[in-house]
Amino acid sequence: MAFNLNSISKSLGYRAPRILIYGIAGLGKTTFGADSPTPIFICTEDGLGGLEVDTFPLAKSYQDVIDAIAVLYTSDHHYKTVVLDSLDHLEPLIWRHLCEVYVGPKGERYSSIEEFGYGKGYIEALDLWREILNGLDALRNEKDMAIILIGHTEVKRFESPTSASYDRYQIKLHKRASELVQESVDCVLFADYQTVIEKEEKGFGATKTRGISTGKRYLFTQGAPGYLAKNRYDLPKQLPLSWQAFSDALNNNKNKKGH
Repeated sequence: MAFNLNSISKSLGYRAPRILIYGIAGLGKTTFGADSPTPIFICTEDGLGGLEVDTFPLAKSYQDVIDAIAVLYTSDHHYKTVVLDSLDHLEPLIWRHLCEVYVGPKGERYSSIEEFGYGKGYIEALDLWREILNGLDALRNEKDMAIILIGHTEVKRFESPTSASYDRYQIKLHKRASELVQESVDCVLFADYQTVIEKEEKGFGATKTRGISTGKRYLFTQGAPGYLAKNRYDLPKQLPLSWQAFSDALNNNKNKKGH
């Protein structure tokens, strides 16, 4: 394609958000998705509990997820948000599908992702991740649907190049898949309980410090040493864990910028 001044156009401004929300089990991540505008769920785990939401049948294969996205893309419907719950239960479906369809240059086949060797299987799996992410992007760009991806956490050692290594919460996915998904979304929101630090005098000038949960649940929108987070909307660093709080902050940002 030849570029010239006539090819310049204005961006479309704000579109429906693409959100990844992750945290420990039972915090309310699925409820966050259920409270979004007219949601439809694609579930790879049976985690809806007592929530009454519209959902496709439980996805038991990679193809089930692709088919659900395709139905939303090709059909007229009233849904405004698609919620994929959860990414870490989707990942083994992707790995299994890869093993079913992959044929190497010498006809080699594998029964597990580890058999590919040297991390090659995880790299091959990225193409399947891209198919799903591209399908979700099509729903967002052409159907104006918001995207909510739900994940869980794991604690891993982070080898910092500028400081001592430390533990932090990360998304429970293989590193390469996690990086790809994070790049594809507008917000990575870390959900957690609010913690306050309490110091206890132990005598002889010694103190003991401990963190105490207040029971309040929050979304953290900007990265910190203890967790991954980001947003492209200049959101407050911390929000109550609810769709309403997120939506209000997003709309406030739009109004400030005149969109």
